[in-house]
Amino acid sequence: MKYSYRTQGTCSREIEIEMEDGKIADVRFAGGCHGNLQGLSALVKGQTPEEVIEKLNGIKCGNKETSCPDQLARALQEMSAQK
Repeated sequence: MKYSYRTQGTCSREIEIEMEDGKIADVRFAGGCHGNLQGLSALVKGQTPEEVIEKLNGIKCGNKETSCPDQLARALQEMSAQK
């Protein structure tokens, strides 16, 4: 299953999430800090959405109210709610 999420309040513009057997198979960010987001994507692979949401929800970037990790958590929450 593939899911796309339009981010808000971050340098990245969109997150594409691919799920397989209830776990994250791949995450791709459009825009943002490429190296950091590649690292984030690699770290969440193989985890369930719930595990990632618990770890990343509420993380802020500088003075912003959100961050790319927080936006990933929000995307996973929205994706889970649509099931």
